[in-house]
This record gives sequence, C-alpha cells and structure tokens, in this order.
Amino acid sequence: MRYFAFLSVLVLAHSATLSGDDHIPEKALCSVCALKGGETELEKVRAYSEYDGKVSYFCSENCKKEFDSDPVAYLPPVFPRPAPSFVIELLEGKAKKLSDFKGQVVLIDFWATYCKPCFETMPKLQKFYSANSDKDFVVLGVSIDHDKKRVKKIKKMVGKMGISYPIFVDTKQAPAWNLFKVKGIPAMYLIDRESQIVAQWSGKIDHENVEKEVLKLLDERTIVEGP
Repeated sequence: MRYFAFLSVLVLAHSATLSGDDHIPEKALCSVCALKGGETELEKVRAYSEYDGKVSYFCSENCKKEFDSDPVAYLPPVFPRPAPSFVIELLEGKAKKLSDFKGQVVLIDFWATYCKPCFETMPKLQKFYSANSDKDFVVLGVSIDHDKKRVKKIKKMVGKMGISYPIFVDTKQAPAWNLFKVKGIPAMYLIDRESQIVAQWSGKIDHENVEKEVLKLLDERTIVEGP
C-alpha cells in the first residue's frame, strides 16, 4: 500500500506541471468527448497528452489512450483543407464520387440506423435541403451501417422520415467515414465548390450554425455572379 501511495503521489506530482511552468487546470474540455459527442461542458482533468507542442486534456485514461492511438484525428481541425476522394453507393448500388458533385456546395451527413441523435438531425436537414434544393447545394446522407440487411433498414427509415436528399451506403474497401476520420455520429462535413472542407460538426450539432455556414457559401456565388 505504501508503494502504491508513493506511486500515486509521484504520478500526481508529474501531472501537476507540464513543460515549463504550465499548470494543468482542474477542469477542461475533454478532447475526445468533444469530438465524438460534441461535449461542451468542462470535465475534471484525469489525464493529458502532449502532441506537436500542444496539450490535450482528458476526462479518463481511456480517452487518453484513444487520443494517443491517433492524435492527429483529435486535434482541432484546420480549415480549409482538401476533402479526401471517396466512393459511396446509392441504395440501388450505383457508385458516386466526390468529383461528381464538383461545383456544388456539399454537406455530408454520416449517420446510422442505430443512432438516435441521427434521427433528430435528419428531419432538420430535410427541411433545410427542401428550402435550398434549387441552388447549387446537395446533402449526402451516408449510412455507416454494415450489416447484411442494411439497405432494407435504411429504406424503411428514410421512407418513414420522408427524406428526399440522396442517401448512400459506405463502401467496405475504403469507407468514407474512415477517410474523413469520423470518430462519432452524427458527423457533418461542409465542402465548398472547390472540394475544400470549410467546416465540420459532430455529436450535439448546432443546426443554426450549419445552416448559417451553408448559406454563406451559397451567398458567395450570388455576390460573384450578381443579379
């Protein structure tokens, strides 16, 4: 017990300070929970990691381990950045590539039939899409379901919700969610007409902000072209 107590004190002493005189805060935003679930509440800091000269804080050792396995995926995103090339399939089996939508504003929504928050997101997307479908704008709903009956379940779900924007299933060989480094769903990526990712959201999504960013891109075309 004495050895354990000493080890604990040693770990705490090491964790209390970082490089230089930087002090670990008592509470902070967990870098993993913030990305995966859209968490915005400060949590008690139980671990931290340093990567590329920056410090990330975590609410648990499990979150730290997940971060350490792929730190780049959890760093604050850089905008704009090139969207990865990907292939997704319509429910009927026809393949589509990102280049098929070049010149359009694209909003990709990664979701799944087992994701309850996704069901709350999709009707809002549908309403916004219906109001702007006559513009150079498209929503791509990409299901990450992978079981054998996924197409049947997806068709039933989107039919029940009255979704009219294109719905796709991800490919098994090079899934788009992996290329985009999706860590939690729902996850949305906004891509401009030059195939650059200019914004992204996940977990608890602020739909007002999503719509604002989309309209900003659509308005840019209006301003350039003029009345």
